[in-house]
Amino acid sequence: MSYDIHYKTENLFGEPYPELIDFFANYPTRGKVLDMGCGQGRDAIPIARLGYEVMGIDNSKVGIEQMLQVAEKEGLNLKGKVSDIHKFSKYQDFDFVLFDSMFHFQKKDKEKETGLIKSTIKTVKPGCLIIPCIQDTGNKVKILNEAIDFENKLERLTNIKFNYTWEDKETGHESTTRYRMIVARK
Repeated sequence: MSYDIHYKTENLFGEPYPELIDFFANYPTRGKVLDMGCGQGRDAIPIARLGYEVMGIDNSKVGIEQMLQVAEKEGLNLKGKVSDIHKFSKYQDFDFVLFDSMFHFQKKDKEKETGLIKSTIKTVKPGCLIIPCIQDTGNKVKILNEAIDFENKLERLTNIKFNYTWEDKETGHESTTRYRMIVARK
């Protein structure tokens, strides 16, 4: 599914999770971040503002173009690529791999999504941090942890539960969802 039509609404998914930005703001070293499924740059832009070199990958040309307009205007070290995240393979170039709200583990997608986690972990360099943010509902966190630890248990640096409130500015509708942010080091 392409989000091109949805991204006509700027900042569609709202602000980044404060917990995620706090993690990057307080991490002792900067490095290269890969934001998988970056969309309009909700995470990539503020992370680049913190001094990280960021590459965003998304299948939406509209989302990537919006992100790159901000990056150019602000002089950020932020690149974007329109591509299928399941075909990306150059993970070894990055110090951090972010998967924000990418995994839902519905029956039809579970194998493909857990396969992406496993192939990412196999390919990243030692010391790389894998950072998934996922809705904390049903068995999603359990499935995620099993996928992360498919070969060896990875060291967890962070395992934060938080609530995220999203508001549709046009309608005034708000929804609050429980989330989990895990940071695992290979």
